[in-house]
Amino acid sequence: MTASDPKADLLRYLQDARDALLWKLEGLSEYDVRRPLTPTGTNLLGLVKHTAGVELGYFGDTFGRPYFGENPPPWWYTQDAEPNADMWATPDESREDIAGLYRRAWEHANGTIAALPLDAIGRVPWWPEERREATLHHILVRVIADTSRHAGHADIVRELIDGSVGLTQGKDSMPPGGRAMWEAHRQRLEEVAWEADQAV
Repeated sequence: MTASDPKADLLRYLQDARDALLWKLEGLSEYDVRRPLTPTGTNLLGLVKHTAGVELGYFGDTFGRPYFGENPPPWWYTQDAEPNADMWATPDESREDIAGLYRRAWEHANGTIAALPLDAIGRVPWWPEERREATLHHILVRVIADTSRHAGHADIVRELIDGSVGLTQGKDSMPPGGRAMWEAHRQRLEEVAWEADQAV
């Protein structure tokens, strides 16, 4: 068995989730990347904006490496903002700006991950004082879980928009079958759900 590099393994899973999330924006109109498709307003561009902030905070501020990049940090990240300001994009915030910020957040995070050992201790400023300390390993696992969860949200939102499914473009990881097969499958599940409900 080949020896494993724990940091490289963690970073690979984080990058897979990042790529999957960003791919969900491709080929859609400005309306579709912003439109809220759940009662709480979940939308694709907001998910990307949120995860950019998550990486800037956890891999920047937590380890004394605040992000400044090519531009000042985004307003919703550094100032008091309205609730959920990181979960949607204003008309002035372009898809390119937010995707670009996300990629710069990756670079900044990757720099932190490369520079520090997994047992390096950081302090998460927004956590309660008594439990602010966390290792880089803990933060990596937390951010992988958060990003993967939001990539799952994006999977569902994108499927609702135009039926696109799968992990990445050209690698959908779905069982074989065309639209007719999936429509029949969905109808079967609807019938099963109805039958189970009637049996109660």
